[in-house]
Amino acid sequence: MTLGVVLSTTTRQLPIDDTVLLAREARDAGLHSAWFGQSFAYDSPSLAAIVGREVPGLQVGTSAIPVFGRHPLIVSSQAQTAQAATGGRYHLGIALGTKHLTEDGFGIPYERPVRLLREFLTALRQLVETGSADFHGELLTATTPWPASVPGAEPPVPLLVAAMGPQALRVSGELADGILPFLAGPRALAEDIVPAVTAAADAAGRPAPRIVAIVPGVVTAEAENVREKAAEALALYEQIPSYRRVIERSGGTRAADLAVIGDEETVAAAVRRYREAGATEVVFTATHLGGEADRVRTWKLLGELSREYGAKEQGAKEQGAAGVSAKA
Repeated sequence: MTLGVVLSTTTRQLPIDDTVLLAREARDAGLHSAWFGQSFAYDSPSLAAIVGREVPGLQVGTSAIPVFGRHPLIVSSQAQTAQAATGGRYHLGIALGTKHLTEDGFGIPYERPVRLLREFLTALRQLVETGSADFHGELLTATTPWPASVPGAEPPVPLLVAAMGPQALRVSGELADGILPFLAGPRALAEDIVPAVTAAADAAGRPAPRIVAIVPGVVTAEAENVREKAAEALALYEQIPSYRRVIERSGGTRAADLAVIGDEETVAAAVRRYREAGATEVVFTATHLGGEADRVRTWKLLGELSREYGAKEQGAKEQGAAGVSAKA
């Protein structure tokens, strides 16, 4: 399991130079990845491409681009460009988005979202894997009279979906490389989300999916104060039905109940619970809520945990290889 952080979210935008500096700090702390939300401000694949090129060794990802108001041809161009710019370290996340932002922001109806997700992913996979597409669906068409591949965009961009509902999980298991659940606690992951997406991937003959759990969290001595800030910052998700359902499935009554806030021991224990629930990667967000000192403290712990898990996995691989050699 690896650990990362969200550097730019839909509610907190930083100047690009500051973002690059934070990304260097994340890498130097031992973190594996940095992720960028998509709002109506920065273009997240472009921001990821800049950061990834400026900070070698750090994986970068988008979490996540809504499919409404976009087209697979455009998103493929963005993603492949970021992949080429970062030397193969870019990860693309897409999402269904919300009815409110889709209809108010783009002026288009939020209709048949799961069907659109299926068609979007089908066309997008053709594009990132082959550089061409010939897809004619009910809701969109994607064809390439000109080549759509980007030199150096290798390996093919991993496709992840911010999926948590049964239908979206089924589509993601069949067509994507993994999922990006947010505000889904260990209980919801273990009992509902991981089994559903894994079963869909298995039925489709695909590898076991990546489970990139995005978790609000802060290491702090002022847990009560930071939790109040988290309650305010996360309250908007309680108004979105899909998030409200996953919060309840996780055993919470409000979004802040899913925030991991406390000392190093508390946060490390929570990370272990996510791992045991099936998360292959844990990405912390909202680490700034307690102030700069707490953010640094949080990243220090996450970097230590990332190195610890990495060492354990490397040891297990070496032990397995030694066992194979001994049998031979």
